[in-house]
Amino acid sequence: MHKNFFQKSINLLLARQTNILSAAFVIMATVILSQVLGLIRQRLLVAIFGASQTGLYLASSRFPDSLFQIIIAGAISSAFIPVFSEFLGKHEEKEAHQMASAILTIGCGVFLVLAVPFSLFAPFFLQILNVGKGFTPDQIEVMVNLTRIIVAGQLVFIVGSFFAALLQSYNHFFIPGFAAALYNLGIIVGILFLHQTFGIYAPAYGVILGALFFIFFQLPTVRSVGFSWRPSLSLKIRGVMDVVHLMWPRTLSNAMFQIGSILILGLISFLPESSRNYTILDYAQTLAFAPIALFGQTIAQAAFPVLSKQREKLTEFRTTFITSFTQVLYLVLPISMLLLVLRIPVVRLVFGAGLFSWEDTVLTGKTLAFFAIAIFAQALLYLVSRGFYALRDAKTPLIAGSFSTLLMLVLGWFFVVKSSMGVGSIAVAYSIAGIVNLVILMIVLDRKVGGFARMPLFLTLVKIFSATIFTGFALYIPIKLLDQLVFDTTLTINLLILTGISSMAGLLFYLFLTWLFNVKEASIFLLVFKKIGNWKETLGLTQETIQPNRNP
Repeated sequence: MHKNFFQKSINLLLARQTNILSAAFVIMATVILSQVLGLIRQRLLVAIFGASQTGLYLASSRFPDSLFQIIIAGAISSAFIPVFSEFLGKHEEKEAHQMASAILTIGCGVFLVLAVPFSLFAPFFLQILNVGKGFTPDQIEVMVNLTRIIVAGQLVFIVGSFFAALLQSYNHFFIPGFAAALYNLGIIVGILFLHQTFGIYAPAYGVILGALFFIFFQLPTVRSVGFSWRPSLSLKIRGVMDVVHLMWPRTLSNAMFQIGSILILGLISFLPESSRNYTILDYAQTLAFAPIALFGQTIAQAAFPVLSKQREKLTEFRTTFITSFTQVLYLVLPISMLLLVLRIPVVRLVFGAGLFSWEDTVLTGKTLAFFAIAIFAQALLYLVSRGFYALRDAKTPLIAGSFSTLLMLVLGWFFVVKSSMGVGSIAVAYSIAGIVNLVILMIVLDRKVGGFARMPLFLTLVKIFSATIFTGFALYIPIKLLDQLVFDTTLTINLLILTGISSMAGLLFYLFLTWLFNVKEASIFLLVFKKIGNWKETLGLTQETIQPNRNP
């Protein structure tokens, strides 16, 4: 029986996915692994280097990552996959591979053209952002060196990202997802084995190692689908200009958001102990992003190919979108409440080691609470944006995203510079901007697709939000009672048991309430758990199918 279960699990993970829910579960499996490794990476950073030095590494990663997000991520998410998939749907695989080779070559070339001068003039850019003088000259020097190393790693990462997009177009989700998790493993290896020799530069060298892991693990599957990279800079290859035309609004949208993220460094520089505060902000955001990545990104990623194929069939589009929308909301809200209520125990368990102090823990927990308020909005934005991309409209997310980024910066400036409210206020600004962005996009999308069925959606939302609020009490009461009467939470094992009991009680209560309220998503996931031994067949029950390609 155990052997049969294991074999079915492996087959599900390695096979091409043919429906949204099964694809989402496979992606979730790899995201969980990536998130666990990411949290281990973050814990090792603060345990070995402390919050202040870790902040230097995290701030230095901001620039190279922003370049990658602006140049490459937009092209992949909004343009490359739809165009490549369209070639495959027409059985024009040779043309698809030619286009992919050209896009990969051009992407690497553009990244180099921008990254090289940026690396050379990194001291100038960092000094500009240090407007509040919160970073010392020595810290700026370390950040410059770290930035230059990480840029090299991002160039390698580009190749792995294109491989991942190509495999996802063939409905292979496990291999690229697992390979992405290995990126974090590379950084962990760098921290553990190089920190005594290279100090804070160890994780930066780990970035390069992780990017190489990302590439090499995908190579066998990339070859199995027949792709061979033949570098070309020609814009005349079929599909290249289609990608360029589709990507520019997404690229501008990414640019606005990434500029906003970079300018956060300027706000942080007005706070005392700027590098430490940057670590606090980043670590709180890391915990808040876990359910967003696990549920928001995965379901949106799995739904995107289906929504793209249904752009001419708006009735089916609306059904698929609302189904995915409520699935994201159903899964992400209880985790948001858990992080809000159990913020201090969670931060202590995940990061409370070595040089990460109790004061750091409390401040991170406070900041996490402000992020948790809008986790649902940030998760749904991935799906809503892909809804627009599937309709070949990238301009609307650009305009709404630009406005929300500007709102975040204005609010952040007011909270930090004018009102001296501390690092937690940046999380407040981020959450407000995210909710506003979601509301704007949903109003526009509703009109664009001819209107969603408002009353059924409204009733579902009321049920899920009501169950979430009651779940908050189910989480709060046991942890308060057990903390005061039973457990000595100064001991890690007791804290782990207490957090586990409270989390289990709250989540089971949420599942019971949503089942009682007749929320459709509860029945689906109860069916999955009930038939876990035959989960491949269970996941195949969903009607939202992914059109299979001709090739394996």
